[in-house]
Amino acid sequence: MQLLRDYFRDLIQTTSANWDRFWFTPADPATIGLLRMLVCGMILYTHAVWSLNLNAFFGAHAWLNRDVVGLMQRDGFQWSYLWLCESPAVLWTVHGLALAVCLLFMLGVWTRVTSVLTCLITLSYAHRAPEAMYGLDQINGFLSLYLAIAYLGITPKGSAYSLDRWWTSRNQPRPLPPASPSITANIATRLIQVHMCVLYLFAGLSKLQGEAWWDGTAIWGAMANLEYQSLDMLWLVHHPWIVNLMTHVTVAWEITYIALIWGRLTRPIVLALAIPVHLGICCCLGMMTFGSIMLIANLAFVSPALIRAVLDRRTTSRMGHALRGPKWLGNSRQPKAVRR
Repeated sequence: MQLLRDYFRDLIQTTSANWDRFWFTPADPATIGLLRMLVCGMILYTHAVWSLNLNAFFGAHAWLNRDVVGLMQRDGFQWSYLWLCESPAVLWTVHGLALAVCLLFMLGVWTRVTSVLTCLITLSYAHRAPEAMYGLDQINGFLSLYLAIAYLGITPKGSAYSLDRWWTSRNQPRPLPPASPSITANIATRLIQVHMCVLYLFAGLSKLQGEAWWDGTAIWGAMANLEYQSLDMLWLVHHPWIVNLMTHVTVAWEITYIALIWGRLTRPIVLALAIPVHLGICCCLGMMTFGSIMLIANLAFVSPALIRAVLDRRTTSRMGHALRGPKWLGNSRQPKAVRR
């Protein structure tokens, strides 16, 4: 009996310690910083596109009026501040301010405020025009929510790749130390990672309900659909084995993503397979924005060390190239400030 009690005590302690380590270990905000720039760039673009016919989607006499949307959302609560914009002038003013907020958050300005506002903006547009919402808007929604969680706990001085940090460094007599690890950065990264695992798992399991995914012809059905076809892939009709392989690999990848993405040796393979899967959606099915945002979301599994090794090295390389310029150096000797 004592052995059994010891076993469950160790099990609970180990599980609790691993749970705390997984969620609450402070993390370098480099990954969140890169995600902020890319995700907000996508949000800014997708909301700027509404400008092509803003009044038709969100005006007082829009295609989807309050009664229709109310019927669609009668089983839930979906708030949107756009219902308050009854005149075109107010709507365009609010829309312009929303784009400005998204731009500021993308650049890393006042991130504790603009992160929350960007999340509210994204949800408001999606809730106001639910019939125009599809996978891209849903991905934008949960990514903006998790980024807001991250930046509620990241100070301007501790932010990565942001104008907040650049401006803070300008007002300091000495260079700022590297951004300190943040618990909220890790929580947000983990939330994105877990969300992606659940998303892919259910996407793969739902595919198993279709016969075409079992017989290996589902990819052909997508490629041959003229409604989505942006790249002619009909030559695959002469190579059915390629279609079968692509179909089965896609399903296997989505179902096993939740398990294999966490392994140190298998993670690079899983992320590498995400590239052709989502580039295929971008190039062959015409869904450039959806395929791109899925690739961006997968960056949550890239370590901050690797991101800094790439981005910081490129920055250092550009600075070094400028310092080596003949006009700047003259006699090819670096100034004292640089030598230090």
